[in-house]
Amino acid sequence: MSARTRRSHPAKGSRKRAAPRTRRRVRQPVEYSLLLTATLCLLAFGVVMVFSASSTTSLLGDSGDGAFYLKRTLLFGVIGLLIMRVMSVRGVRIVRPLTGALVFVSLVGLVAVMVPGIGMEVNGARRWISAGFFQIQPSEFAKVALVLYGAHLLATRPQLTRSVADMGPFLAAVGVVCMLVALEPDLGTAMVCCLGAAALLLTAGARVRDLALIAAALGVLVLIAILIEPYRMERLTGFLNPSHDPAGTGFQATQARIALGSGGILGVGLGESVQKAFYLPEAHTDMIAAVVGEELGFIGILMLVGLYGLFAYAGLRTAQRARDRYTKLLAAGLTTLVCMQAVINLFAVMGLAPLTGVPLPLVSYGNSSMLTMLAAVGLLLNIARAPGGRLRVVEGGAGRTASRTTTSRKSRTVATNRHRSRRHSGARGARAGGRRRAAR
Repeated sequence: MSARTRRSHPAKGSRKRAAPRTRRRVRQPVEYSLLLTATLCLLAFGVVMVFSASSTTSLLGDSGDGAFYLKRTLLFGVIGLLIMRVMSVRGVRIVRPLTGALVFVSLVGLVAVMVPGIGMEVNGARRWISAGFFQIQPSEFAKVALVLYGAHLLATRPQLTRSVADMGPFLAAVGVVCMLVALEPDLGTAMVCCLGAAALLLTAGARVRDLALIAAALGVLVLIAILIEPYRMERLTGFLNPSHDPAGTGFQATQARIALGSGGILGVGLGESVQKAFYLPEAHTDMIAAVVGEELGFIGILMLVGLYGLFAYAGLRTAQRARDRYTKLLAAGLTTLVCMQAVINLFAVMGLAPLTGVPLPLVSYGNSSMLTMLAAVGLLLNIARAPGGRLRVVEGGAGRTASRTTTSRKSRTVATNRHRSRRHSGARGARAGGRRRAAR
């Protein structure tokens, strides 16, 4: 056999096997982990408290099933988690092209609740559309759609924040949504929409002076809306002096204070609340924090505040670390929606603000609220993910890990610098040799 043949056909076993390579994702940033942890803890906390707050009334009510609201909460919680998962992977790419359609559908839903035969009236308010066993609350979807629209508009047209007049297109959209929501009537959700819009403008670079002027004008409008609507005046007087009519306008606030006072520091025990048994209206929805305070005491309320504080920190850090202007604005707006809604609810339960009917996000019972809040959290998780989904390649057998991100870039830079230094040193040596020969 010739030498060429031997070279072309190496001996058996002499060929080196390529080391197997496995791929794994880089560990996600700490903000991602904090957001996910806070969300799952709030969901688990909410499932337990919804069952505790609703079991007595649902068992003795029309359904006759003590786990009626628990089953529905678990069902929509699972659906919401699936939506959150999808949004956490490709949420921004999905929703940004659909922003206009989402805003249009939300506006159609806000108008539809006013139409007799379509909108459901509960306790004098028309906020829901009945769809079988599922009740849709368009205002919950509208506030998220408004943040999506504002983030897109302010990201593509940064000049809108120069003055109040330049903010006109965005303020007009906010005004239309808030007016339709207030007509339901749902002044609490309208306030949440306004706070989300303010967070977008502040993050986009609007001057505090301009925002103060808008807030003053909005305060005048809110005062007029309270004065022209009797039930809002009753809520305001019940907040200012609940003992004046404890069986009427001040009933809900008084019962909430009794529940919180009964709980003390450690609470009366999980499932042992007395106020939830037909004393505290809407115990499993708007007033669930009062049940938490009675059964788990001050420690339970402190746990809630801590989880929302953790969520706020992680959400704002995500906005700070965002890769572009759009995702920065979107993260700030969505974080404000969740956290300001929690603040309004807790303040109302503790008697620090008038009752507005705003649910406690991720904790209170509510189909539409659960789905929209988890979708918003999914978008936040998508923004908080590691940029580009970087991968590491692990070479088996040799025990070496090669990174396809910064390591390869650094090695290329070092090699380039070495090549340049050798080239320059060679040129300098040639010039020096030429000078020596000339001197001879």
